[in-house]
Amino acid sequence: MASGDSKMADKDKALHAPMEWAQRKDKLYLTIDVDDVVEPQIELTETTLTFRARGGAEKKWYEAKVEFFKEVDPKESKYTVLPRNVPFVIKKKEEGHFWPRLIKDKVKVHWIKTDFNKWKDEDDSDYEDDTGDMDLEAMMNNMGGMGMDGPDVGGRDSEDSDDEDLPDLE
Repeated sequence: MASGDSKMADKDKALHAPMEWAQRKDKLYLTIDVDDVVEPQIELTETTLTFRARGGAEKKWYEAKVEFFKEVDPKESKYTVLPRNVPFVIKKKEEGHFWPRLIKDKVKVHWIKTDFNKWKDEDDSDYEDDTGDMDLEAMMNNMGGMGMDGPDVGGRDSEDSDDEDLPDLE
């Protein structure tokens, strides 16, 4: 078998890269859930996202191609290859209503799921907090203890009028 043939054999065995997504009126949050990614090949255009990489403990090939429901702005979008996944923040070309789905086709695919950690309803979108694109849950997990449970955190040990005994009810 020629070396080109072995690459074809690997390509035939590629697994679908599992994804999670959420959205706001102006952007999409998309996470490819493949850990220990190496040799990433990522192409983001106005209409598609193509991903191919080796990952996982066995360094198997994973791939995915998503044709978006509407156009996105690849120049204003970003992604990072992290040890546990590949998160994307993809800017929608037109800000406005939420998309009814991520992909153009109305078919349900088993490898794309809703990211409920980032999901907000369209009505809630106006009340976003000031965390921007930061993933606070991941940040807190990475912080560990870091002395954050000390006695003075949040004023737990400081005395104030709320700590006084209440008078008996008559």
